[in-house]
Amino acid sequence: MIRTILKSDNNKLMLELPDDLVGKLIEVIAFSVEDTKDTTKDTISKETRVITLKAKLKNFTFNSGGYKFDRGEANDYE
Repeated sequence: MIRTILKSDNNKLMLELPDDLVGKLIEVIAFSVEDTKDTTKDTISKETRVITLKAKLKNFTFNSGGYKFDRGEANDYE
């Protein structure tokens, strides 16, 4: 699979395919996307993002009580 984002300077585009795609049915889709380098700016500080993420994850817990790892069983792959 090939995925790339580019900016064209005219209405023609030449696509060079890898050898493993030659002779196969391929799909080409073209649509516009926002220019992420120019339009995306971090207005929220890293600390604020971390606090927000911790608040979202605070209700998720893991309880491993009563579980014992059995290395012999884990390595028995017959």
